[in-house]
Amino acid sequence: MEILVPLSPFIMVIALVWLGAWSRAKSNKEVQKSIQKAIEKGVELTPETIKAMGVQERSPQSDLRSGLILIAIAFGLIVLSFGISEAGESSEIIAIMTGVAAIPGFIGVALLMMHFFMKKDK
Repeated sequence: MEILVPLSPFIMVIALVWLGAWSRAKSNKEVQKSIQKAIEKGVELTPETIKAMGVQERSPQSDLRSGLILIAIAFGLIVLSFGISEAGESSEIIAIMTGVAAIPGFIGVALLMMHFFMKKDK
């Protein structure tokens, strides 16, 4: 039971992400069922009808936004590593946390590259 107290913030983040993903998946499933029923009944589906059902187009800025957020998380982890190393006696934490920060950092850089270099279809 004592281990749950320090792990509770991490468990809460995982639970919130899972709840959001589950809710989005449930909503998408309902939209797909509605579209399937409309197709079976022979209803013509225009882009306006599909948008009205809740299907949203992906924003052209979503890669940019996501990339910047992930790079900010990476920088935050690096700053956290310096704070932890100053508070404790181990300076090895900087190398460890920088390695951890590389994961969201590189994903963010890849998203930024996709935003700037991928051909935009309009």
